Amino acid sequence: MSSQVSEEAREAPGRPVPAPTDAPQPAPTEGPQPAPREPLWRELVGAVLRRERRAQRRTLRQVADVARISLPYLSEIERGRKEASSEVLAAAARALGLGLGDLLSLVHGELVRSAPPHGEPALRSASRPLSAARRRPVAAPNRSHLSHRGLCLAA
Repeated sequence: MSSQVSEEAREAPGRPVPAPTDAPQPAPTEGPQPAPREPLWRELVGAVLRRERRAQRRTLRQVADVARISLPYLSEIERGRKEASSEVLAAAARALGLGLGDLLSLVHGELVRSAPPHGEPALRSASRPLSAARRRPVAAPNRSHLSHRGLCLAA
């Protein structure tokens, strides 16, 4: 008995034969590159909570216990995987010594920093762009509100 088997015999019947690898590949098309994705709110909130917790050198367990949130849930929030309710966000913020307004202000600052540079159009999910009359300039982030525990309202 011969141990040499032809290549055709090794192929399963009815299966397509793969194309040779030395065939010319189509050249990549050069077109408009997709605009960078704006970060999701939950990702920004999670990043701010994690940054504040680490700045205080506290563990997830410590903050979760004080906030009365399960450790896995707080971890998911910090990683931007869960959209937390306002009650949960307020509890997490309080556990870190922040008010909800402070947390919102910090998240706003992150959003402004992550926005596309001026001159580049931002992605819009609305069906039509804002008219020039409805556009407003975005103020530079200001951390002075934290010392006064001011409230930042988001529309």
